[in-house]
Amino acid sequence: MQPFFTEQQEMLRQTARDFARRELAPKAAEVDEREEFPRAQFKGMAALGFTGMALDEEFGGSGGGYRDQMVVIEEVAAACGSSSTVLITHVSLGGSAISRHGSPEQKRRWVPDIADGKKIAAFALTEPGTGSDALGLETTARPDGENYILNGTKLFCTNGAAADIFVVFVTHGRGLGHKGISAIVVERGTPGFTVNPQHGKMGMKGCATAELVFQDSRVPRANRLGGEGQGYRIALNILDSSRISIAAQCVGLARGALDAALDYSRKRKAFGGPIAGHQAVQFMLADMAMDVDAARLMTWRAASLYDAHMPHTAEAAMAKVFASEAAHRVAHKALQVHGGVGYFRPSAVERIYRDQRVTEIYEGTSEIQRLVIARSLIGKLEG
Repeated sequence: MQPFFTEQQEMLRQTARDFARRELAPKAAEVDEREEFPRAQFKGMAALGFTGMALDEEFGGSGGGYRDQMVVIEEVAAACGSSSTVLITHVSLGGSAISRHGSPEQKRRWVPDIADGKKIAAFALTEPGTGSDALGLETTARPDGENYILNGTKLFCTNGAAADIFVVFVTHGRGLGHKGISAIVVERGTPGFTVNPQHGKMGMKGCATAELVFQDSRVPRANRLGGEGQGYRIALNILDSSRISIAAQCVGLARGALDAALDYSRKRKAFGGPIAGHQAVQFMLADMAMDVDAARLMTWRAASLYDAHMPHTAEAAMAKVFASEAAHRVAHKALQVHGGVGYFRPSAVERIYRDQRVTEIYEGTSEIQRLVIARSLIGKLEG
């Protein structure tokens, strides 16, 4: 039987694990407590080439496939959830949108700095009245000569408070439906473009979430990715693959919780010995290990399909919904193993428990993933 990962990927895993344990894990509680963007950690990931993963090598990206990416993201997420969200948003959302759908000139302009981590990328789709309804955009782009005039508001933009480059989805008219949506790159400092940091999140506190406000913001038409009206297709393409990255993140969060529970269960003594010797605890640990392994296998399958340029929409949705809900179960059991100690900060499982929850919401809720999966099944039956 062939090994799960290649020799090169195992080396990548060890590099990422060493970095995560040395640079991310010791500072994860502080990043969470302060709601502080992990800028130093981001620079460290950039130095290792992680900020250019799967981006076009011709324009400065690190190249590689999604299996390489899932290896790195799992290790980063096992140490610090916020840092993994920052990386996924930068690479799998903002960076990939430009790398895959930009013109050669657009790639030359933006991809090198994104890949090197000199500039931080973000992806702005969600609005106050949208969420799962991606067609309900109200941020408008009105043509004006060689420019577009943008007006509207985006919410929950991950990396938003720290980003330099934003891929913004706009509509040219509500009545046009998906044919009226475009993706436009907006740079920080554009007149009429305001970034308002959002605080008070339950978890993933370090990923610099922000509200974006556009008031007669003038953006060159040359900043549009693809043709006018192709934004909906671009969004679906990017979200399909980025869900694989979220699944890898969930594997990492779950593994981090399992590792913490294993370590604590060996040290904590009760009723005459370590609690790891008690069957009730052993059963929880076994269930946790099965969930982590199953989630990793589903993620690997989706990543392998993507790397082979094969259809992967349903498999990515399956990986995302299963891995996110598995991470929920694992974090729950890890907290149970820790008892009262796990309920208080700075317990790692307390932080993971909060960080995990949003993975069942962002980049398509669990309910949306189930719709994607079901429609794929029905389509196969009808075919």
